[in-house]
Amino acid sequence: MDNSKKIFAGREEEIEVLTELLHHNKAELVAILGRRRVGKTYLIKKVYADHLNFHFTGIKDADRTIALAEFTEKLKTLAPAKFAKASPQNWMDAFRLLKAYLSRTKSKKKKVIFLDEFPWIDSHKSGFLPAFEYFWNDWAVDQNIIIVLCGSSTSWMIKNVLNNKAGLHNRITKYINLAPFTLKETKQLLLAKGMPLPHYEIVQIYMALGGVPYYLNEVRKGESAIQNIDRILFSEKSSLKNEFKNLYKALFDNYENYESIVKVLATKRKGLTRQEIIEATDISNGGGLTRMLTELEESSFIKSFQPFAKEKKDMLYRLVDEYSVFYFQFNPQKNPVGSFTKISTTPKYKSWAGFAFESVCIKHIHRIKRALGISGIFSQESSYYFKGNRREEGLQIDMLIDRSDNCINICEMKFYGSEYELSRKEAEVLRKRREVFRAKTATKKYLINTLVTTYGLKANQHSAGIIDKVVVLDQLF
Repeated sequence: MDNSKKIFAGREEEIEVLTELLHHNKAELVAILGRRRVGKTYLIKKVYADHLNFHFTGIKDADRTIALAEFTEKLKTLAPAKFAKASPQNWMDAFRLLKAYLSRTKSKKKKVIFLDEFPWIDSHKSGFLPAFEYFWNDWAVDQNIIIVLCGSSTSWMIKNVLNNKAGLHNRITKYINLAPFTLKETKQLLLAKGMPLPHYEIVQIYMALGGVPYYLNEVRKGESAIQNIDRILFSEKSSLKNEFKNLYKALFDNYENYESIVKVLATKRKGLTRQEIIEATDISNGGGLTRMLTELEESSFIKSFQPFAKEKKDMLYRLVDEYSVFYFQFNPQKNPVGSFTKISTTPKYKSWAGFAFESVCIKHIHRIKRALGISGIFSQESSYYFKGNRREEGLQIDMLIDRSDNCINICEMKFYGSEYELSRKEAEVLRKRREVFRAKTATKKYLINTLVTTYGLKANQHSAGIIDKVVVLDQLF
């Protein structure tokens, strides 16, 4: 195994991809997107530590003069004798200096150039982006070099890098969308910090913070999940106390619209259609809304589902970002430390935990499929919703796994502090749900009631013949 894979917890797939690029005998232009504090910079600096020839980070709200001065200072630090008198007047001059520096660097190792917070370098009328495009197309593309472009501003990166219509059109050779950690990676991070927590405690933390490494690094030894959440999100001294104020603002242009979408999605457990989002937010229909929904999904805040037996226009959008769900549910800014310890004993906590656990399961659907032994079978996950009427009750199924082997798993997700024991009433609901689903969809497939829960099912007379398959929390890791 390559030593770089042992650098830190998680990111095994991304480390493998980035390491492989070092062995390609050609130029690579890498774009890395990801939400604020997801670990983009840390990943690149660690993987390419022995190959990094030049690293420059953009300065938020800095004009061209300041950015050019800092860029030049970087070069002077690396080669003081050569660039002592350098004073580029524009970005074309600056990239000529970088070209000169890289051309004189004597090393058999592949060169890596890391331009971090790339959108911030391209200030208003700076001329930066055209100059970089020229630098890549005129020189860098013919070198044995890797240039990494990284930025938290999702809107800018998608528009100006991934969908560039000018000099960078179709130039990106590798794109990595750095998502938050999975449960497995979260466990690895906590173990690396000397915290071998039980899975139940980890998932409680995950349901509130999500898999954002920066957030997870706030977790302390010797505190329960409830205590950690209380301190991290409610304490005045917490570095995350005002996180929500900056989260969407850092990622998206006209961020207020993105926040509006997320806010209305937080109110509907089943999700909302595009038309329902338009009606709830007053955001007009069109390409702008399409772009916002795409960018929110690219940044792992929402997930789209095409409901079972429905058309694409009926697509549902659901908020799956744990931190945002928690914020809208409990608003830490308006509650003092100690609040969550009290909340955790109330029905409000139970309701939130149920919804949050469902989102965790949706994100870990690949693990659920593996636990069910159906990884090798083509399948699609979806949801189902029947509004109901005066004669019939409504029906909501948050996760279906529609399989090519003529089966459908109807998933019920329960977050519970012990073995889950099905009551007679709940058993009747599940039995009736299966019957109504079959009748309304006219499906001929074998319907498998599947329970995903923390500690498994306590078998009794009510569960027999109702629950066909059980997936436990450990299998999500």
